[in-house]
Amino acid sequence: MTVAPVDLSHLTLIDTTLREGEQFQTADFTSSDKRRIAEMLVGFGVNYLEVTNPAASERSFKDAEKLVSHLPRTKIAAHIRCHPEDVRIALDSGVGALHMVMAVSPILRSVSHGKGITEVIRTAEECAKLARSRAPGIELRYSNEDAFRCGREDLAKVYGSLAQSGLFDRFGLADTTGVASPMDVQQMVQWVREETGKAIEWHGHNDTGCADANAGTAALSGASHVNCSVLGIGERNGIASLESMIAFLYTRSPDHIRQHYHLDQLQDITRFVADCVGVEIPFSHPIMGKAAFSHKAGIHLKAVLQDPGSYEAIVPEEFGLERHLNLAHRLTGWNAIRVRSEALGLSLSVEQLKQATFEIKRLSDEQEIEVSDVDDILMNLDRINK
Repeated sequence: MTVAPVDLSHLTLIDTTLREGEQFQTADFTSSDKRRIAEMLVGFGVNYLEVTNPAASERSFKDAEKLVSHLPRTKIAAHIRCHPEDVRIALDSGVGALHMVMAVSPILRSVSHGKGITEVIRTAEECAKLARSRAPGIELRYSNEDAFRCGREDLAKVYGSLAQSGLFDRFGLADTTGVASPMDVQQMVQWVREETGKAIEWHGHNDTGCADANAGTAALSGASHVNCSVLGIGERNGIASLESMIAFLYTRSPDHIRQHYHLDQLQDITRFVADCVGVEIPFSHPIMGKAAFSHKAGIHLKAVLQDPGSYEAIVPEEFGLERHLNLAHRLTGWNAIRVRSEALGLSLSVEQLKQATFEIKRLSDEQEIEVSDVDDILMNLDRINK
């Protein structure tokens, strides 16, 4: 079955590297780091950034204020608690959106704010009214933290009441502990859209390894906004990564992604953030991992040499990257060896190429070999010819 194309015109990626990412274990961004990351993201094509609560510290406030001034065409949102002081300080920083959040699951309500569902609703409404009174045009999003560990009845009360208030532009769904499956996400996104009649924003953690799949599912299920961060960095083991979202959406609507993003800049952003937080890019990371465009088995190599699309859904050259064909091992095939022979300017017969392939397999059974060993075998056969 061919993957059906998807209209992505409704979807906005919100990069939260400067908020969620700042909560990553080894993250300690300087003001200069934040400015550079923001510039790179905007240059890449991301036009919506979320930053740390300006009320968190004096520098957090100044960083938000400077980013708003420096990037006037970019939507900068402050992630804040449903607290009047957070609202006031965030608005003073000049941000264009407030991302209000409040714990709703029984366990988080008991250890966070101690409020009942009715109080959660009242608190959110009061903060939204305050924001609207001071900045009528401010974009407001309310999100239920830990929504997937909260009863459906409580969620319905919160979302339903706040939707009726008419104070919010959209509602957020947060899988705070990463317990949701893609099926859960699809059902919840569609249900909350029906309950509220509003746009839905998705934010999901990676505790069970489902963050990327869940974010993609949310996008396909009608979410208008999806949170991600460079390398997926965030609290604990993070959230969906920007790279995985670009990869996934590229396979659904490549023309849209090409038109909206400067794909060859993604590697620079990823490497810069990796350096900032002191981590290696995982070998299996979509697009940017060392193994992303690496081909090894003989049948794979034969196919890729004829048509790279046979085993690649993403074109590495569009991201300024190259594929790697691994020839020096026991799984190699003579078609791959033929291409290497031609690259060396040699003219070997099919029989000789198969002989060389046999020798490469034999040698690699005995020891680890490198491309230089393959070249030696091929050149020795060429010398025999002469």
